[in-house]
Amino acid sequence: MAETLIPAPAVATAPTLTDKLESARAAARLLAITSTKQKNSALRAIAESVMRNAPRILLANELDLDRGRDLGMPQGLLDRLRLDEPRLEALAAAVLQIIALPDPVGDVVRGSTLENGLLLSQVRVPFGVVGAIYEARPNVTIDIVALTVKSGNAVVLRGGSAAENTNRVLVEVVRSALVESGMPVDAVQTIDEFGREGARQLMRARGLVDVLIPRGSAELINSVVAESTVPVIETGAGVVHIFLDASADLAQSVEIVHNSKVQRPSVCNALETLLVHQDAANRLLPAVLAKLHESGVTIHGDDRTVHIFPDAVPATEVDWGTEYMSLDLAVRVVDDLDCALEHIRRFSTHHTESILTNDLGSAERFLAEVDSAVVMVNASTRFTDGGEFGFGAEVGISTQKLHARGPMGLAELTSTKWVVRGAGQVRR
Repeated sequence: MAETLIPAPAVATAPTLTDKLESARAAARLLAITSTKQKNSALRAIAESVMRNAPRILLANELDLDRGRDLGMPQGLLDRLRLDEPRLEALAAAVLQIIALPDPVGDVVRGSTLENGLLLSQVRVPFGVVGAIYEARPNVTIDIVALTVKSGNAVVLRGGSAAENTNRVLVEVVRSALVESGMPVDAVQTIDEFGREGARQLMRARGLVDVLIPRGSAELINSVVAESTVPVIETGAGVVHIFLDASADLAQSVEIVHNSKVQRPSVCNALETLLVHQDAANRLLPAVLAKLHESGVTIHGDDRTVHIFPDAVPATEVDWGTEYMSLDLAVRVVDDLDCALEHIRRFSTHHTESILTNDLGSAERFLAEVDSAVVMVNASTRFTDGGEFGFGAEVGISTQKLHARGPMGLAELTSTKWVVRGAGQVRR
């Protein structure tokens, strides 16, 4: 009797990066035609899953924090990496807030009827597949997932080694919520397992990835912009300025400058350079800098600042272009508004700048002449934030000038297409 050969069981192979991108592409086609009701249902499931799995997420986050401390990670980055119960609750709340926002997909941007009767409309449509490369920011995982789901996009995440454990659990939590709500699970993918080579492949996946959004250090962002063949929406570093004009109110100056620097110094909208009109320096700086000093801020001052506030350390040319992300602040006394504007033009990263003034003319000049994504009058720079702007969350703060600028919410994750409806017209 002939021996019967039993075939060996098939061994499942792990998907390649290209497999994942193609799966994301397929999921994006489904998401593009998914109803708002279905997308909102998925968002609700994600928010609930995040809170239900809080112990798992926080345990994974503690592993990442321990590793970061062992590697000597700066305090500012550790703060960005850290998740706790209140931060998780805030993330879940932001997801729920996005449910309440209008769905941008299908919005008519403009339209007209031509003389020949053709009906034209320009409508918002999803990008398709969004790639995200970011560092030590696990909150970005939830923020960008929520925004991409609502805007009908699939997303491919490269969250970096610093938050590897946290991001792995967050992606598992999100994908289980997608399955629970009947959404395509491959709408959310992570390529963290492919390391830096995976990030390089993602940057060159033109045709599979429609747009790439980097978030992190200036080094990371510049690398992505330089190396990517996929279109990039550039989010920039935050060398953020406040200018205290000659007429600035003392009490406002003390509180706004302190809030801008101290409330959360590790984020990109925190104040890094304070400029002060020479006519107000003796009136404003002692109280403004004393309150900062009491909160542990090291003042890096020019000669005139050190003369007024001897506890300051002398600033160097490097300080004016530094994004500290720590309790450090560069302070310079300038001759007038023109000098302040020139300093900002030279050293700003075009993120956020604010003027504190009671002079309407100075305020309007500042708003008109400062070329940054967000310009403010008599307000803390900490308000440059998608959540504060009413977007629910943000993908990042774009400092470029093409397509999107400033905090990026749902509308900024869409493109447009023209829809033409005819009744047999031909061109003569």
